[in-house]
Amino acid sequence: MAEIPDISVVLPSYRNAALALASTEELATYFDRTSLLWEVILVDDGGGDFPSDRDAWTTGRGRARLIRLPGNRGKGAAVRAGMLAATGRCRVFTDADLPYELSLFPLAFEYLQHRRFHLVVGDRTLPGSRYQLRVEPARRLASFAFSRFANHLVTGGFYDTQCGFKGFRAEVADAIFSRAAIDRFAFDVEILYLALKYRLDIKRLPVVLRHNETSSVRLGRDSSRMIWDVLRVKMNQLAGHYAIREMSDLLSRDLAEDALELGSASAPRK
Repeated sequence: MAEIPDISVVLPSYRNAALALASTEELATYFDRTSLLWEVILVDDGGGDFPSDRDAWTTGRGRARLIRLPGNRGKGAAVRAGMLAATGRCRVFTDADLPYELSLFPLAFEYLQHRRFHLVVGDRTLPGSRYQLRVEPARRLASFAFSRFANHLVTGGFYDTQCGFKGFRAEVADAIFSRAAIDRFAFDVEILYLALKYRLDIKRLPVVLRHNETSSVRLGRDSSRMIWDVLRVKMNQLAGHYAIREMSDLLSRDLAEDALELGSASAPRK
């Protein structure tokens, strides 16, 4: 029986097979210099450009496999498929070009596995972040307006919803992604809404941008779709779609474990 990976990395791809495969090799080289057992899940979002014989392979201390979606459903659907197929103790998704410093991955593992956070999220607004990217004024304004809209309507002030680096403990990923319903770019807002709704412990991490090669947001069409998807999150909330019993059970177990640890720590030594 194969060992459970310490960390799974999900890379969604749409017509970026060469880049996603190169990133997988880069991750393999990086992780093999650490003590972590790893897994990479590549998700082809209907692009159909991956080699026909590249479904699963092993290298070094880890393994990689490919999930092929039958059609282009959107980044949210691709991430969801990858997260639900992942088997690692911790599960992280990021963009296929690995835009941020790779040291974020073991840092995410540390906070999720050893410091007991439920989620880690990259946040480009934190003081330690370095995110110098040339963005057209219209796109910058649209991004700002969308963030304010999403924060006001759904996420209650959690600022950087769209940073492409988010990690989860395994049981949290299963609970959230089994109920998530947004298929395209606003899926991050839905994920953070669910995390905030259940008062999960979230660690915000500063990010250092290496490069950015995979942005596929089209300002006109996708902006209106993202706004509609945020409204769908609100409607799903009002309809009770986000009642997740597994999340409530998970939090109850965490509280019980915390109480047990506190009791053990405060008990007098014999």
